[in-house]
Amino acid sequence: MQLKQYLPILEWGRGYGGVTLTNDLVAAAIVTIMLIPQSLAYAMLAGLPPEIGLYASILPIIAYALFGTSRALAVGPVAVISLMTLTAASAVAPPGSPDFIAATLILALLSGVILMVMGVLRLGFLANLLSHPVVSGFITASGIIIATSQLKSVLGIKASGEAMPELVTTLIENAKDTNPYTLAIGVIATAFLFWVRKGLKPLLVHMGLAARPADLVAKAGPIVAVGLSILAVIAFDLEAKGVKVVGAIPQSLPPFTMPLFNAELWQQLAIPALLLSIIGFVESVSVAQTLAAKKRQRIRPDQELIGLGAANVAAAFSGGYPVTGGFARSVVNFDAGAETPAAGAFTAIGILLAALFLTPLLASLPIATLAGTIIVAVLSLVDYKTPRAIWRYSKPDFAAMATTIAVTLLIGVEPGVIAGVGLSLALFLWRASRPHAAIVGRVPDTEHFRNVKRHQVQTVPHILTIRIDEGLSYLNARWLEEFVLEEVSEHPKLRHLILMCSAVNAIDASALESLEAINHRLADAGVKLHLSEVKGPVMDALQRSHLLHDLSGKVYLSQNEAFSALILDDGTGDEPLVCGPWAERGIM
Repeated sequence: MQLKQYLPILEWGRGYGGVTLTNDLVAAAIVTIMLIPQSLAYAMLAGLPPEIGLYASILPIIAYALFGTSRALAVGPVAVISLMTLTAASAVAPPGSPDFIAATLILALLSGVILMVMGVLRLGFLANLLSHPVVSGFITASGIIIATSQLKSVLGIKASGEAMPELVTTLIENAKDTNPYTLAIGVIATAFLFWVRKGLKPLLVHMGLAARPADLVAKAGPIVAVGLSILAVIAFDLEAKGVKVVGAIPQSLPPFTMPLFNAELWQQLAIPALLLSIIGFVESVSVAQTLAAKKRQRIRPDQELIGLGAANVAAAFSGGYPVTGGFARSVVNFDAGAETPAAGAFTAIGILLAALFLTPLLASLPIATLAGTIIVAVLSLVDYKTPRAIWRYSKPDFAAMATTIAVTLLIGVEPGVIAGVGLSLALFLWRASRPHAAIVGRVPDTEHFRNVKRHQVQTVPHILTIRIDEGLSYLNARWLEEFVLEEVSEHPKLRHLILMCSAVNAIDASALESLEAINHRLADAGVKLHLSEVKGPVMDALQRSHLLHDLSGKVYLSQNEAFSALILDDGTGDEPLVCGPWAERGIM
């Protein structure tokens, strides 16, 4: 059982049969066709020779197939991780240099080790440090930066920069050097790929092809663009006219590479590797969970950490660079009918055959075509709708998202991630330090208690009930004291204060001290403190303290029981008053 937990292949491999094999092979063939140009393009985006993209799509995929739990996730180079790799490795060496390549191998190994350690220690929850608005904002900004950075290849000019100001400035400065032949190829290829993504499937369906085959044919559009642009370069001798091409790609198996051990270099790359790990895991697990839900399957996030970690370690020792699960290729893999991670292993075999036999055909591939492939892929990551929706729903979350986008665009990728994590934590701490609490009263003719500001409820002057809608901890202990004592000061006839604890899941030591302080201060003021609807685990913890022994009031099973017992304890016998928003308007 323990071995099966860490090697999911032992679970799904037992029932592997002919039908499953056929489905996996079909899916692998389709994903391989899509992955070849993408792998080349993303490697060049990362500042690496194109063949490294192929190497990063072989052993890492096999490693994930052994250790991963998703049946459809396709692992390999992706745009955002490629950009982050370029940014991190550029800080220690010029892109494309041997030292730069060595740095990317170290990044892959460090990321893999970090992910595997997190998986073994079951630390998958740490990915929650990145909220969805922050992740969405970061991916959106990264997509814009990547697309902008590829304009230099479409124009055939030089440009540099990790953030938008420098990128845009260098693009404008060098626009006068635009190569018209490169521009023509880049624009035509990009326009064709956009049309393939949006228009080819409807056309094929209109011509009588079934929806699913039409969709799969449309996914193979990049191969058509690659083939036609290669033919154009050869037929019109465009390389002699200044069109930059990929050039000779080695025909070889992935090499065995040993990441350089340099303590100072590892220290420099440790934080970028951690950021790569978290972003890669969040992106990957989101895709995996979405696809698994469609087939009522489940993934294990902690095991996914191990699977992705193994994939990155494999990349480090096979001439690759950091990888993760890609959204586009995973969706294609799922739509093509992949049933097990074996589809990924078959994809790796397809990429391996391409690296051995097809690379000579790619020597005349225009870099502008690869740039168009990247532009079309990353612009699909740019989310225009979510910012508006988040603005309407939560202004603090929108502020975190907008800040992440702004920092990423204006300063760079790593500062954007750090700003996003910092803002996520700051928002969490701010919310936890100021939990929602409400003065509640009883809804007439019921046993339900609701917020006096929202409902027509019954209250009495000598009883005040405060419902706390958050666990009590050191973050909000001081706030609780101030809130309670301020409310007490505004109710001069008060004799009983009830803390309604139906939403309190935990009380830590700091909050316990605050409750004890509140109890003593209220007793000095002649007010009794009561608790109601305390949950079992919380009650167990309180029984190990002095609070219940020193409590001036009682602990009630339900709020209604507390209210009913204390309602006439003012010596006057007054009936409850009706208050609330409706009562204030004269509606009784």
